[in-house]
Amino acid sequence: MSTAAVAITPFAALSFEEKLDRLALVAVRVGLNLQPGQEIVVSASLEHIPFVRRITEHAYKAGANLVTTLYSDDETTLARYKYAPDSSFDFAAQWMSDGIAQAFRSNAARLGIAGANPSLLKDQDPSKVSRANIAASKASKPAMELVTRHAINWSILAGATPAWAKLVFPDLPEAEAVSKLWEAIFKASRIDGDDPVQDWKNHGANIHKRVKLLNDKRYHTLHFKGPGTDLKVGLADDHLWAGGGGVGGNGIFSNANIPTEECFTTPHKDRVNGTVSASKPLSHQGTLIENIQCTFENGRIVEANASAGQDALRKLIAVDEGAARLGEVALVPHSSPIAQSGLLFWNTLFDENAASHIALGQAYATCLIDGEHMDDAKLASKGANSSLIHVDWMIGGGTMDVDGLDADGKAEPLMRQGEWV
Repeated sequence: MSTAAVAITPFAALSFEEKLDRLALVAVRVGLNLQPGQEIVVSASLEHIPFVRRITEHAYKAGANLVTTLYSDDETTLARYKYAPDSSFDFAAQWMSDGIAQAFRSNAARLGIAGANPSLLKDQDPSKVSRANIAASKASKPAMELVTRHAINWSILAGATPAWAKLVFPDLPEAEAVSKLWEAIFKASRIDGDDPVQDWKNHGANIHKRVKLLNDKRYHTLHFKGPGTDLKVGLADDHLWAGGGGVGGNGIFSNANIPTEECFTTPHKDRVNGTVSASKPLSHQGTLIENIQCTFENGRIVEANASAGQDALRKLIAVDEGAARLGEVALVPHSSPIAQSGLLFWNTLFDENAASHIALGQAYATCLIDGEHMDDAKLASKGANSSLIHVDWMIGGGTMDVDGLDADGKAEPLMRQGEWV
């Protein structure tokens, strides 16, 4: 019997198609952990069709019953803002949202492929953008509640597009920019090892160790201190830290974000005080919001400014009562591979995994002990926020210190200069 080792092709020697196939495999087996007989509802841009085809192949090989993809297109999105009647911006396709919610209730998995043009709507009327987002959020609320409660297995990852690539690499020709962005996505998504599926298991186990430590500590408050930031974030009663993937209400373990580097939990909606400055720009629904500075009092933003996109920021926090309060706080070390890449991705999926961050809006019920079984009133009594939005923005970095405080205010160092103590 031969004992010769099987040669493994180095990642750099793989073709682009082989690398894309690896990412598709990770999307199905790591992101979703798809089970035989499940349906998948995929959302993607038309520019992601080659990627979607590979995901679909792996899904059917894993036993998917049906893969349904809902495509978006930048040009048709812009056509609405250019030519649609004013009433259009208070309208959403409720029938489609109802169908998606029904699919999730029937245990369909959800897979989102990010990569839309981050600045698509920068020249459009902010009030129309805000109204359209509110209408879409209201229509999709039943489906999104199943997602925020982790009732199903779901995941989001990304695919490069020309418009996004040119924003990340503005000095390069389009084809070279797209190629470099794909390579950055592959590396950040941890598919460049010999066994990406096993690498993800190891990565998740390391995050789970940190999550366990934070849950054992039971901090009452986190205190963020850095340039332009002196913020105390009280944590919800019976909060739970999460990260590195988890088991959904349907019993299936999945990784909601690829990539992921965070440990996150639910803040108390009424116990956030102080000032905070964003450490990276926020790309939200086609608008770039830069140099965010906010002041919180008793959980609510009382002052909000930005050097660019300020109108969009203020409309965002006015969406509903919960939009000006926090639904998530997350800790990410500055040694994160995404931070160390030195790239600004202009995409929250990546940039939030380069820095500690907070999120305005809806809280995750699963970040409370037994939260997935609580009704809205019970969740609110624990301090969990409710809103139509959930928008992450980055506040951490290499100059941020974080302390954990107990109920008496005694502080213990958690991070110094962006790294775990």
